[in-house]
Amino acid sequence: MVSVLRAAGEPTRLRVLALLAHEELAVMELSQILDQSQPRVSRHLKLLAEAGLIERFPDGAWVFYRLSSDLPGRAFIDQMLDLIADDDVDLNHDLEKLGAVRQGREREAAAYFARNAPRWDEIRSLYVDETEVEAAILRAAGDQRFERLIDLGTGAGRMLTLLGPLADRAVGIDLSQQMLNIARRHVTEARLPGCELRHGDIFATGLTAGGADLVVIHRVLHYLNEPGAALAEAARLLAPGGRLLIVDFAPHDLEYLRQAHQHRRLGFSDEEIARWLEAAGLGAMAADALPPASREGLTVKIWTARKAGETRALRQRSAA
Repeated sequence: MVSVLRAAGEPTRLRVLALLAHEELAVMELSQILDQSQPRVSRHLKLLAEAGLIERFPDGAWVFYRLSSDLPGRAFIDQMLDLIADDDVDLNHDLEKLGAVRQGREREAAAYFARNAPRWDEIRSLYVDETEVEAAILRAAGDQRFERLIDLGTGAGRMLTLLGPLADRAVGIDLSQQMLNIARRHVTEARLPGCELRHGDIFATGLTAGGADLVVIHRVLHYLNEPGAALAEAARLLAPGGRLLIVDFAPHDLEYLRQAHQHRRLGFSDEEIARWLEAAGLGAMAADALPPASREGLTVKIWTARKAGETRALRQRSAA
């Protein structure tokens, strides 16, 4: 406890904890927000990590930090941050700068998606055999019919055209209007009148809770600032017995993807996905790995999890 109090009882380190309560951040981002040198910020982070208040995780050449997921440590942090006044000058200044960092990321991402929307399917097929991946996605979805499918971060709509025939209704959500325009064309060409495209935020879709039998997040998490928050929203949308299907990359070291393709994270481990799923209240996770066709390629992972409870079909049969 003395170590914890010493680590937290310093103005800069308290500011770091307050910032990490909003999202995980890289060292360079914290340095920018706090207006301090990277070595100095790194020393503060080292003390907080040693006290168990934050977690450090490397991601390629970057290092990210987040608040500790350890329950006693996290409870202490939450209680401490609750004591900071809402009108604290330093905290509000830091949050303004965090907002500026987020806006910069969003501008870069929007420009990237706008530039590359017409050739999105080509970009997505640079590293893996799409035919193999899509066959694995269909296996993971299963052969049952779904009342409602939700595709979060639908992009060019490929998951809608692949899985839409298995669903009575489908909704694709994306922030990029350029992507949605392409998705509309693809859905129309596939003759899927039950598919709807909406402009929306993956973290706050505005859709009714518990309305989806299948939620898909296809190669979206590596672009996000808070992947765990996106999984929490996906879990909220699932009906009892509903299935979440995540497709993304295993950890890799292709650093150029950050600049060339706006990847924020270089893949995810099973342990990290499982921790987020557990926090979202979903059941046991299954994982399937698809190795790349070439040595330079990326391994695609497919993770699935279910929400507790009987599926709609089982409930209807029981009622009958």
